[in-house]
Amino acid sequence: MHRRAFLSTAATALTLSVAGCTSSGQPDENTDFDIGMSANRFEHPNDPYEVPVGEPIVWKNTGGRTHTVTAYDADIPEGAAYFASGAFESEQEARDAWMGDLGGSIAPGETFEYTPEVPGEYTYFCVPHEPGGMIATFVVTE
Repeated sequence: MHRRAFLSTAATALTLSVAGCTSSGQPDENTDFDIGMSANRFEHPNDPYEVPVGEPIVWKNTGGRTHTVTAYDADIPEGAAYFASGAFESEQEARDAWMGDLGGSIAPGETFEYTPEVPGEYTYFCVPHEPGGMIATFVVTE
């Protein structure tokens, strides 16, 4: 009889202790960001994320690893301003800065914001996690 009570108590304690550990990092109506960053993914319930021209996009590192938000030079609309965490002016500059001293880092809990002014499709990535597929797209509408 004591064994059943112990197992029941242990199971309840385990359930309560991991309840907060299952967050997907995806934003909802109560969050202060648009796109989350988990271990190896940019997280948003709508893929691709859509935003109107002139509306800021806020990324938040909702995971436990350091990330970047880095545009592919060739995969943003013509005339669009380049964007990367760390305020770099090109993809190569952002890559070099990361390799040099982790430039452009977004630590857990930190955010990065960019306001697109040109409609079209934008593809971006996380420099350290690009080989693992941390690549995403957003679409800017008029």
